Amino acid sequence: MSGLFERAHIKWILAAALLGLLLVLVACNTPAPTSVPATAELPAAATATLAPQLSPEETALALGAQALAALKAQDTVALAALAHPTQGVRFSPYAFVRDEDLVFTPAQLSGAFSDSAVHEWGAYDGSGEPINLTFADYYQEFIFDQDYTTAEAVSVNERLGQGNSLDNSHEAYPGAMVVEYHFPGFNPDYEGMDWVSLRLVFQEFEGRWVLVGIIHDQWTI
Repeated sequence: MSGLFERAHIKWILAAALLGLLLVLVACNTPAPTSVPATAELPAAATATLAPQLSPEETALALGAQALAALKAQDTVALAALAHPTQGVRFSPYAFVRDEDLVFTPAQLSGAFSDSAVHEWGAYDGSGEPINLTFADYYQEFIFDQDYTTAEAVSVNERLGQGNSLDNSHEAYPGAMVVEYHFPGFNPDYEGMDWVSLRLVFQEFEGRWVLVGIIHDQWTI
């Protein structure tokens, strides 16, 4: 009787061991759960598709803001980085863009404020006297005569300053984006005749927009 009991006991031990072995095998073959952290970033390709594409007008406004910031800081190195790499930037003291208006290459722009050379930029409205100024003096009179970062009105491809000077910017720069920064006037006694504008002209070059012209405009005789 005791032998029969011992054999039954052994069978139960073997059965329990086999069951335990089976459970271990099942656990080893079950894949571990995976999770993505809540702060995980999207792959670069995915984020690129989510970035909104700017229109040419929006691009011109964004570049104009960069150019104005560089002009205000007198940072011609930053301005040169925005300029057309081969054609440079043409400076026009009045609305009508002339072929003979001075052009500065990016290299010339970079050191413009330290250049003491006097250039002839055109002729003064009314008197016809030559505009003989250094770059720094021209900047004070025909570029940043006002803080255009605080302009009262801004437009793209629309003339805001209305005077008797012909605005030929789109003929001079075909396909360009012209961003105008405008003050309608300062002294009420002048009834708006003391308005001023600064226009920044951008054209496409090798798939990007670059600065090609800086035009100052005001009431002319």
